[in-house]
Amino acid sequence: MKFAAFSGVFISHSIQEAMKLTQQLGMDGIEIAAREPHLSPTTSAPRIQEIKTLAADLGLEIPVLAGYMGGFSTASDQECEEAFGDFNRLLDMGGELGSSMIRVAPGGPNAFMAHDYHYAKAAHWLNKCAEAAQAYQIKLVLEIHNQSLVETVDSSLKLLDLIEHDHVGVIHDAGNMYITETDYGRDSIVNLGKHLFHVHVKDEIRVAEVGAPGTFLNLTHRGEEGFLQSRLGEGAADHQPMFDALKEVGYNGWITLECHAPFPAYERLAHDFQVVKKMLSWEHA
Repeated sequence: MKFAAFSGVFISHSIQEAMKLTQQLGMDGIEIAAREPHLSPTTSAPRIQEIKTLAADLGLEIPVLAGYMGGFSTASDQECEEAFGDFNRLLDMGGELGSSMIRVAPGGPNAFMAHDYHYAKAAHWLNKCAEAAQAYQIKLVLEIHNQSLVETVDSSLKLLDLIEHDHVGVIHDAGNMYITETDYGRDSIVNLGKHLFHVHVKDEIRVAEVGAPGTFLNLTHRGEEGFLQSRLGEGAADHQPMFDALKEVGYNGWITLECHAPFPAYERLAHDFQVVKKMLSWEHA
């Protein structure tokens, strides 16, 4: 397995600073959030070359460009065309940076509220994205995420069944799945099978009130709930069964750490990295 930092954790830093901090953490790569000031569909060619050169100098890979475009399931046709254009620009950048994956957002609403036509429209545009990505040998990844069509393993597989290309897969995210109250342990890994392309790691916990640093509201099957972004092991999402399952199935891909807890960015990623390494070396009696 290889480890990456999510550049969005360092969004208050320049992308150059974020990359240097990632290298100081001892990680293998950086997953770049495709929003400014780090990178976006409008990023200039000279800055892409600067990022490429710095990554090589630091010995960092850039496995994923975490796109924010998409939302196809509920967007207008014009909005979908614009998002598809943004995706194609990211494809060019990903090809230049040596990225193997680009994240795309299929859209919402929550899976428990969605209709078949939401899945059909998302699949139509994701198939177009997949066709465009073939020339670059880049995979599309859909993050299992609360408040989206793909907020559970089952709903993710439902969408993937409508996609005609096998280079479209899933980002497993136990923190998001904790919010949705769906299984994020061994069964989730086993059931995703060949569709598991990537893994995100972060922790959360339900709270009665929001307003404090790190808290946010989300719509779940219970209604609107409050959550606190937490460092790994300090929230309520037990990642150990997931890590055990990754070892069991022989997962050898990337794990991106994206803790947004209310601590200094470098400190919280350093904490989570140590916890992850302990979990991966855990041996049950």
